[in-house]
Order: sequence, then C-alpha cells, then structure tokens
Amino acid sequence: MGGNDTVLVTGAGGFIGSHLVERLVRAGFRVRAFVRYNSRQDWGLISQLDPAVLEHVDVSSGDLQNAAAVEQAMRGVRIAFHLGALIAIPYSYVHPDEVVAVNVLGTLNVLNAARRHGIERLIHTSTSEVYGTARYVPMDEGHPLQGQSPYSASKIAADKIAESYWRAFGVPVVTVRPFNTYGPRQSTRAVIPTIITQALTAERVVLGSLAPRRDFTFVTDTVAGFLKAATADCDRGATVNLGTGRDVSIHEVARLICSIVGRPLEIATDAGRVRPEDSEVDRLCSDPSLAARLLDWRPEVSLEEGLTRTVAWMREHIADYRGVGQYTV
Repeated sequence: MGGNDTVLVTGAGGFIGSHLVERLVRAGFRVRAFVRYNSRQDWGLISQLDPAVLEHVDVSSGDLQNAAAVEQAMRGVRIAFHLGALIAIPYSYVHPDEVVAVNVLGTLNVLNAARRHGIERLIHTSTSEVYGTARYVPMDEGHPLQGQSPYSASKIAADKIAESYWRAFGVPVVTVRPFNTYGPRQSTRAVIPTIITQALTAERVVLGSLAPRRDFTFVTDTVAGFLKAATADCDRGATVNLGTGRDVSIHEVARLICSIVGRPLEIATDAGRVRPEDSEVDRLCSDPSLAARLLDWRPEVSLEEGLTRTVAWMREHIADYRGVGQYTV
C-alpha cells in the first residue's frame, strides 16, 4: 500500500472511521470517505478534521444498502476499510430490522463490490460483542460466538458472510475485532463519554449496569491495528482481536474518570438503562497475542493515559455534548 494509493473507508463519518481517515491522510494516502447521505450534507465526524486533512479526502455520499452507491465508491481503490454499520445496542432492541439490513446487507454489498473490482485487501470490522459473555478469559479468536443482542447477531452474520467470500470466491478479507474503543470525538452512545459528560457537568453519574467488565482500547491503538491489518503479510481470511488484555468493571472506570476529573461523585444505576437479563454481556477481555504475532500490533496507550487524554479533549468540547448520555451497558 503505497502513499499514492486511494483507499476507501466506509463509515468514515463515525468515531473510529474519522480517526482512521485522519491517520491515513497524515500517512500520505488519498482517502475516499463513504458517508451516509443526508439532505444536510452532514459528513459526520470527518467534518471536524483539519481542513488541510480534508483536502486529501474525497467524500462519497450514499447508503450501504444501495449496491450501486457502494459499487461506485469501490471503483479505483486497492484497499478498502469497511467500518460502516449501525452500532448502538439499545437501538438494535427497538429497530432490529434496520440494524440487520444495514449491517448484513450493507456488508454483502461491500463484499460484492470488492469481488468485482478485484481489490487487494478488504479490512472488515467486527466487534467484541460477537463473543457475548466470556466463557473463558482471555478471549481468543476461537471463542464461541453468541448473539446476545440483535446488533451482535447482525455482526456475527456479517463476519460469517465475509468469511464465506474469502473461502468461496477468494476475496482477500482480513477481519479485525476491536474491543470497546474509546477516545476523543466519541458520542455519548458509548459509556466512557457518557461518564465523562456527567462527571464534568452533573451532580452524580447515572449509568446502566455497573458490574460488567470491558477491555477498553484507546482509539489510536485501534486505528494502528487497522493499518497493520492492511499492510501486514498475514493470511487472508484471518480474524484478529484488537484489545489490551486488561478488563475493568464499569464501576471501576467511572471511579477512575471521576478521579481524573477531580469530582468524587456518586455513581448510580438507572434501571431503564440496563440491558435485558439474558442480553447482558458480563465480561469481555481480549487475548491480543494473535495480533502481536500476525500484525506486529500491541496497544501502547494505557487506560489511565487514554482516559486522561479523552477527559482533556471533552473539557474543551463539552458544549458539543447536549445533556447526559443514554448509554446502556
């Protein structure tokens, strides 16, 4: 993957996608950013990037469910990063049909376009949610898949379709499976921005379940894993975890954030934010050894350092966060 190549990023307007676009441009690549069309011409989070970065970004608006739009976006690229998805778990309880359509059929459209255009590598984005509650830790790539929410089930389906296109048609797919990425620009649909927003502005922190444990990975580390997956001499068809191997409870991370903010607030549970009992994922903790071996990837940012950076960024941008988060663990 040379510096003069055009690379495609679907979901470029999202949290991880915007950071990936920025990293690719700063590494010398021309980026085609596929964002969901809307009449406001809102490009999502890539609109916040430095204008000097955006000069090297070709924005393509469309919908992953529209095969023709995906086909057009794929033309002329050698490497594609597929991050586009509907990712909010609470939303998937309310609109499972839309989540399945975007995440499964959208991925199918990406795979068909990649196959027709003969691209050299497609990086498909999975999620640690496909594992469900840990049956053992650390969780390697052979851990059973468990669809504990419509969202996770849709991602399992997308992962398996990607695997089938490698096995049946030779589409050069590498699947990366991030564990709970966080950092600047993330919305309050996720737990860490929800905690920080409340810690900075409210008199107490109100969340869903406090006991579940998560493996939080800072966004720069996750993005580095995507780039490694695109350039490493690894087997096509591989699936690789991107996590730290350290898990903490939601209560612990909330306490840590309050300490960083300097406000030792009460941390409470709102029953309305709690997942249905059988849908709750109690623990996620990655085994990152395969990523180290195949991709030469290792996380570099500790949880404490990553949270400190994220709190500092959110202090400067707190006006952009309206009200408290609605995250359901």
